[in-house]
Amino acid sequence: MPSSTTERLARAGLLDRIFVGGGWVRPHGQERSPVVDPSTEETVAEIVLGDAEDAAAAVAAARQAFAGWSATPPEGRAAMLDNIHSLILERAELFAQAISLEMGSAIATARGAQVPSAAEHIRVARDLAATYPFATRRGDIDIVREPIGVCGLITPWNWPLYQITAKVGPALAAGCTVVLKPSELSPLSALLFAELLQDAGLPAGVFNLVGGTGPEVGAALASHPEVDMVSITGSTRAGVLVAQAAAPTVKRVAQELGGKSPNVLLPDADLAQAVAGGIAAGFRNVGQSCSAPTRMIVPREHLAEVERLASEAVSRLVVGAPSSPQTTHGPVANRAQFNRVQEMIEAGIAEGARLVCGGPGRPEGLARGFYVRPTVFSGVQPQMRIAQEEIFGPVLAVIPYDTVDEAVEIANDTEYGLGAHVQGADLHAARAVAARIRSGQVHVNYPAWNPQAPFGGYKRSGNGREYGQEGLEEYLETKAILGLGPGAAAGPSAR
Repeated sequence: MPSSTTERLARAGLLDRIFVGGGWVRPHGQERSPVVDPSTEETVAEIVLGDAEDAAAAVAAARQAFAGWSATPPEGRAAMLDNIHSLILERAELFAQAISLEMGSAIATARGAQVPSAAEHIRVARDLAATYPFATRRGDIDIVREPIGVCGLITPWNWPLYQITAKVGPALAAGCTVVLKPSELSPLSALLFAELLQDAGLPAGVFNLVGGTGPEVGAALASHPEVDMVSITGSTRAGVLVAQAAAPTVKRVAQELGGKSPNVLLPDADLAQAVAGGIAAGFRNVGQSCSAPTRMIVPREHLAEVERLASEAVSRLVVGAPSSPQTTHGPVANRAQFNRVQEMIEAGIAEGARLVCGGPGRPEGLARGFYVRPTVFSGVQPQMRIAQEEIFGPVLAVIPYDTVDEAVEIANDTEYGLGAHVQGADLHAARAVAARIRSGQVHVNYPAWNPQAPFGGYKRSGNGREYGQEGLEEYLETKAILGLGPGAAAGPSAR
């Protein structure tokens, strides 16, 4: 059944188009892909997918536009990003409705987190474009940071607009041109974003969008010799495939991949606050966040209390239709993810973990849709699948420990290293534990999200960083100019 969002996109003729060279064009690819409302399992639209030939056309457009955009002074790039930021805020409800439809986000979450956080990435990129020292002086050496070139950006379905702006914002601020391949499972917000950039007056070819699959369009971007950098957010498996495809052309590869983040509750933690906050953080976006803290590591003597508090926190969640303002948690985003979550819940039961609440199947009263029961397991052993594998759903593994050293060992007993949490009253002790955890971010006592904090992983969670200054620098090359003499001034900041 069409929605107002899909009807709007259909009227504009965008559902069967890609955005290349500043205009909407029919793709060479002919494959059609359904857009499924995960709350009803009904197809609400169809899009036409691009192919490798479309990716090549988009890369050519981006290459042609690079000379002009990279020469645009930083203040000019900042002004464009400011315009883009304003338009996102103006169209916030349009984006929220699209995200809620395409991946099942509760409308309150789409309005309160998905869209505002996406806008923040553009705001930060705008401010960095205006203030970052693109040229500095080190003795008699000119150090110049220049845009790397044409960037292929591959984004996932779980935070569709947020992940797009986290890449497109800093790429544009750096002076790069881009080709975006959004997930074909959540394409509506990406189409709206491309329309917004066109309305903002971004020069033709600076931004291009080619919808399509990873094996077709993603692989074409990763292997293309005219793509200077590829940035992917997705599974570790997908990140490996992109890196392999990119290797022959020796391009830069930035990867933000999987996670199995720990949440260490120290012996002095306020349990009521720590457990409720852990459920909120772990089940945010229905657990579909790569950095979700889905392993709660707790003192053994407090295990029964943690179980009680976790069950109470889950009982306060409202699982239901994404369109209802009272809903806190909608469905997971697609059938494959629904099946994955069900498989892992069954695995936890089979391995002997104790089911505190939730379990297999849909919540009571929800006969269709990709709804899952928020689930907590306790008495989980670190070697169990539910403690080692990324589930990407609202499933929490509570793991007991006897000493803080053991807690740190359990926290690091994973192939991932994206995010982590530590809860404790003694901030000095909590900081000491945070320093021992091998992950790219560590949150102490649930601080507010900060778009300036660099985000990225250790180990198989990827390489490179997003957000803030470090995110901008991923899109820059470093040039040293020697021989100008000790009295020379630093060169033009935009060159």
